[in-house]
This record gives sequence, C-alpha cells and structure tokens, in this order.
Amino acid sequence: MTQEMRYIAAFDAGTTAVKAALMEESGRAVRTVSEDIPTFFEGGFREQDPRDWWAAFCRLSRRLTDGVPPERIEAVVMSGQMQDLIPLDGDLEPVCRAILYSDGRAQEQAARLERAVGAERFEEITGNRCDGSLPLPKLAWLREERPELFARTRHILISSKDYLIARLTGACIGDVTACSTAGAMDIRCKCWSRELLDAAGAEEAMFPRLLASQERAGGVLPEAAAACGYAPGTPVFAGTGDAGATTLASGIAAPGQYNVNLGTSGWVAAVSDGPLAGQPGVFNLAAMPRDRYINVVPFLNAGNVHGWMAGLAAGFAGRDGADFDRLGELLAGSRPGSGGVLFLPYLTGERFPVLDPAASGCCIGLTPETTAADLARAALEGVAFSIRQGLEQLNAAPRSVSLIGGGARETAWCQILADVLGQEIAVFQDAEQLAAMAVASAALLGLGRIESYEQFTAALGGTERCVRYAPRPELTAAYAPLYGKFCRLHPALRDLWQ
Repeated sequence: MTQEMRYIAAFDAGTTAVKAALMEESGRAVRTVSEDIPTFFEGGFREQDPRDWWAAFCRLSRRLTDGVPPERIEAVVMSGQMQDLIPLDGDLEPVCRAILYSDGRAQEQAARLERAVGAERFEEITGNRCDGSLPLPKLAWLREERPELFARTRHILISSKDYLIARLTGACIGDVTACSTAGAMDIRCKCWSRELLDAAGAEEAMFPRLLASQERAGGVLPEAAAACGYAPGTPVFAGTGDAGATTLASGIAAPGQYNVNLGTSGWVAAVSDGPLAGQPGVFNLAAMPRDRYINVVPFLNAGNVHGWMAGLAAGFAGRDGADFDRLGELLAGSRPGSGGVLFLPYLTGERFPVLDPAASGCCIGLTPETTAADLARAALEGVAFSIRQGLEQLNAAPRSVSLIGGGARETAWCQILADVLGQEIAVFQDAEQLAAMAVASAALLGLGRIESYEQFTAALGGTERCVRYAPRPELTAAYAPLYGKFCRLHPALRDLWQ
C-alpha cells in the first residue's frame, strides 16, 4: 500500500460473521478480514447481541487499517443483515439482544396487524405480506411480552449495520433497502407509514431516519475514533441491507436478469421498475439506485441440502462430519437424471416456490440399481428444479443468470443448474467481496467519485471475474420430463404432511 493511496473501509455485518475489506477506488480489495458472531437459540427464539457486532467491528477496523494512516481512510460504509428488531435506550445502548430476521415469534401480533389494515392494504403499502418475522409485529411483541424492556426502548433499528453506524456517529438512521423489511415503510414513497404505525400502536419517533445508501449518515465521533482507529469526522455513509448489496454487485440491472444465491438458504433476486404484486413468497425491496426495486424470492433449501448430502457422503465412507471432497467424487461419477431418482429438497419446509412450512424432503424412484452417486446428484438436481419452478413464477423470462454463495463452489452443481434452466450461468469468483464492492460504490457515489450505480455495474461481469457454464441442449431436453414430474410431487404429497 502506498502512502498516497486512499481507501474505503467496507463492512458486511452478516448473520454468521462481520466481514471487512479495505477497498481501493477501483473496487479492488487490498485487505480482507472477518470474525464470527455467535447466535443465541433459546426456546425457538433467534437472537444476537449488538455489542458483539460492535466489538468485532472495532477489532476488525484495527486489523484492516494496520499500517494505514487514518487520514487515508476516506469513508466507512457497510451492508448488513436486514429485518432485525434492535431496541436501544436513550444512550443508544441495547436494551436486549437483537431479534433476528429468522425469528418468527410475533405471529399473533402480525395476524392482528393484518386484520386491522387488511392483507391487501398491507401489501399495497409495504410491497410484502405480513408475518411474524417482520420488525413491526416484533415491536408489538416486545411491548406485550417484555414490557419492562419496551419501557426502556427509545429507538429501534432494522439492520445490524445501523447499530454500528449509531455507535460511530451517534445517529439512528436506516437505509431504504433494509427498512423495506420492517413491515412499516411505504415502499413507494420511501417513508414510514403512519397508517401501519398507528395500527400497530407504534411511535414514528422510535424509528430511524431514512436515507438512500449513498447519503451520509454522519462523521465518526471522537470516542468511536479512539475505539476503532479512524480519524474523527471520517464520513460514514448509510450503506445498504445485504440483499441490496449483493444484488447490485452481481451486476443485474434490467428485467430478465437474475441472481441466485446458494447460501445455507437461498434467494433469487431481480430488479424492476416496481414491486412485484400478487406473488406469494416474493419479497420486494427498494433498490440502491433510485426508483428501482429488488424482487427477492427467498427459499429455505439450498446449501443446506448440499451440506446434508456431504454429511451422508462422509457416513457412506464411515466418517463423521461433512465430506465435500467425497461428495464431489460421487457427483463426478453420477449420471444426469440420477437414474430416475427425484428428490424433493424441502428439508426445512419451504416458502417458495411452494409455501408449506410443514413440507419435508423425500425421494422417489429408488430401485436396487440406485447408487450413492444417484442420490447425491438427485439432491442437487432437486434444488435446481425448485429454482426453475421459482423463476417460472416471476414476471420476466430469464435472459441471464448469475450465481453466488457457497454452493457455487460445487462445479457439478453449477453445470446442473445451467442444464436444468437452459441458461448460461455466470459464477462470480470474488463472491466474498461482492457486498464490500457494492457498498464501496455507495461511498464512491456519495463522495462524487462516480456518477451513478450504473457506472459501477457496467464494469462487472468480465471474464476475469466470472466463470461461465453453458447449458447442454441435449440435457436440457432430457431434464424436461423429469422437471414435469418434480412439479407434481408437492401437490401429490402435501396432504401427508398435515
């Protein structure tokens, strides 16, 4: 690193870890560090301690900028997990652990809110359906079930990164992408909905000030500078929720372009000119570029199926744990179509392309000739069929598909997806840096170094960043009848799970 170079400190406060990247203006990361974050599971609740986020942020900041003069850090910007409820007192200290997006404890409160405003009206305002995982019903749950904590609550935040921003700047802000998941924001006017807040008995003063991702949240306070090593006054930008960051960085900018995330769970993301209405399971978010929207289809079963099968592969070999190398060997020796075995991949229920939390996984087509390789391939083909089924329920036919997430490291799975979808699949090689690259672009826009987000996305997708998997027409044709059978499985089995 040269003395003259200037950098952006970009962070992703995710569900399992806080990640940090020191970014050049070109978008290249010159240093990356990360630290795992614990999650607390108690009685079906899922929580994290915001103080763990801050402690990790401070340690990572010191490591990230070691040897870099503080004045060379031009800005701090972050992405983070969304749809959390983070209650703070008047001193911006947590009154309790954050209730995570995956915690659906507020179903009763959500049902009351939906009855009060009407399901169609709620979706019209927010772009989304009402359920117990949303922060607004969770706030009602806190008021009813933990009144002593609610009495101390003066502010609430929606994204993990916004707690870090509050500690850095003293300001309670939220970006419009992450706050689209609150169940309280009017997605079209980008403001808090008085109608929904009144129906939930919530005060608007508790909610964060809404900003676009490239807008400045404030400057680093002296006490925060002492804790994490930045110069006092260093600009801190609003940043974005994690889905907004990865969607932008995957280079999708027009209808028909899709990004598939094969994490433990997964999603399909697209961009459009408006919320996608009338599609159960579709989540709509305000995008980082103004007047654009992200249509996200979250599905519960993706990389978890891959990991489960890797565990079985280890068991077949008489070993404990997960053996991804052995799974890769099985896949290398497998046959497209898996010898007629079809796998329904709903290991943890499903919410898209079918909405059925009671569903479970199953195999059909087993014979004495079925091999371990057939089972391994059938599991990954099942997820690919599920993704195809989800894509077919969206408005625009696929024109391009990009792939990120841990599952994208399984090359056989990438080819399966290309063949099942009949589409070229572009797999990003620097997926771990995608969120950092996207939020760095927000800071560059806020600093006036680039003119638009489109300037950033236009530079993506080059051969040095992507490996491309072309569909094989003969296999796409061979998968067609199997896909037809797959789509009939859930309707045929649904009653068995009730």
